[in-house]
Amino acid sequence: MASGFYVFDAYGTLFDVHAAVRRSSSALGPLGPRLSEVWRGKQLEYAWVRALIGRYRDFWALTEEALDYAITAVAPDQAAMKPALLEAYRRLDAFPEVLSVLRRLKAQGARLAILSNGSSDMLASAIGSAGIGELIDRVISVDPVRTYKTDARVYALAVAALGADRSSIAFLSSNRWDIAGAVAYGLRAIWVNRTGQPDEYGDLKPFAVISSLESLDA
Repeated sequence: MASGFYVFDAYGTLFDVHAAVRRSSSALGPLGPRLSEVWRGKQLEYAWVRALIGRYRDFWALTEEALDYAITAVAPDQAAMKPALLEAYRRLDAFPEVLSVLRRLKAQGARLAILSNGSSDMLASAIGSAGIGELIDRVISVDPVRTYKTDARVYALAVAALGADRSSIAFLSSNRWDIAGAVAYGLRAIWVNRTGQPDEYGDLKPFAVISSLESLDA
């Protein structure tokens, strides 16, 4: 598993995508988890559809559109919460082990990058809020290629940015579909299966499966 190059997906891998709604749990009550689930699902759906039809809109626009749908579908009486939820999404919590793991990898000489569907502004806000900016060598958004994972052009951005052979790059994501795309491109993809989901995409097996970033070694 060891590699000198680690490329991390951002949302769901480094940053907890459900943290934004949890911060408003007292106001949303039992609707909160379902709202968060629908918001995330539509955010990804909109990215995939946009990639397939070649009609790019940046990820922040899709995030806002997905929240509009989620509020309408799940909690229409809570429309006034939209600005607070969007602001919270800009400052998502990192998972508990992220800071210590990145520090350890960096101390061991690894080069660290983020490769994300997120727009540059979104990523800058999340990274700054998490306090990990000094540990990340490259922050790579899909914006330059104007499409989304699992398009091979997205994974190629990491190879170009790091100047490394694709097989030498460990790519980490909590999203199994993202791992499938990375495997197809030729990266050493490691699935961070935080919630014990069943495997899929049987012909596109990950290099390794871990339950937390704490399992990583440089």
